[in-house]
Amino acid sequence: MNTGLKITAFAAAVAATFGTAYGVGKTVDPVTDETPTARHGEHDGGGRDAERARGGKEDAGHGATAPGGLGISEHGYTLDLKTSRLTADRKQKLSFAVVEDSTGRNVTAYQPEHDKELHLIVASRDLTAYRHLHPVRAADGTWSTSVELPEAGGYRVFADFRPQGAKEGLTLGADLAVAGAFAPKKLPAHHTTATVDGYDVTLKGELKTGAGGDLTLSVAKNGRPVRDLQPYLGAYGHLVALRSGDLAYLHVHPNGEPGDGKTKAGPGISFMTAAPSKGAYRLFLDFKHEGKVRTAAFTVHAGGAGQDGAGKDGGHQH
Repeated sequence: MNTGLKITAFAAAVAATFGTAYGVGKTVDPVTDETPTARHGEHDGGGRDAERARGGKEDAGHGATAPGGLGISEHGYTLDLKTSRLTADRKQKLSFAVVEDSTGRNVTAYQPEHDKELHLIVASRDLTAYRHLHPVRAADGTWSTSVELPEAGGYRVFADFRPQGAKEGLTLGADLAVAGAFAPKKLPAHHTTATVDGYDVTLKGELKTGAGGDLTLSVAKNGRPVRDLQPYLGAYGHLVALRSGDLAYLHVHPNGEPGDGKTKAGPGISFMTAAPSKGAYRLFLDFKHEGKVRTAAFTVHAGGAGQDGAGKDGGHQH
């Protein structure tokens, strides 16, 4: 595609609808529901809730879940994205609602998880742009937030929430088109260190399929380990993993929590997670220090996928 090509919001929406991944890495294996995903409660210092994706029910013995965000409707709820088109590099309002299918009404009662009723993730399909937002809910159940997206192209919006009284959380996804001058980008190369705002975040461990494994992300500033990370949404760090190609979603919370008497405030933040399939994934870590939330991004490969390339990831701020 000519990098100087101007695309309209309509064209971006059509491309997103047909699953076009602008400049992303290799395609991934078909999704199955058979891959077990480890639960936080099964790990030493486990977090407050199980690792979940798409609202799929956990297997009582193995904690297996399906990836999230692939559908706009799931388990009787639908994501109604009222803003389907935006313009690049301009702060605009994004609005949506969660509709209960049986009544056709907007959901107005949620069970807070990690200090918020709903977590909103917006990511470009090439996985180079990422935003973790916390919109405001009106009395009628309509959510809204301002957002500025840096590049034109196809985006995916993820709503991560738990309706009041529901046994489990859900992650619903919808496509968003952003108009402007579109230049496709390749998936950033694998690297074990990401730099954002003078902070270096180092990744140790491998993203595995099957039983999963540990990932530890350590934060340093000016070459010194950061040992006074601040709680953010009830934890010292939040990790979102998105699969290259279809943007399957995993929202993972760390082992342990502030104030539990054994979890340190850095430099390392540990997670136990499993990928639903082989392939390339983009990891986004939110952490808070000196009163500001920052996001460090990594490209990893699960299940033995190639990790060639020496390019360095950059962090993407909120």
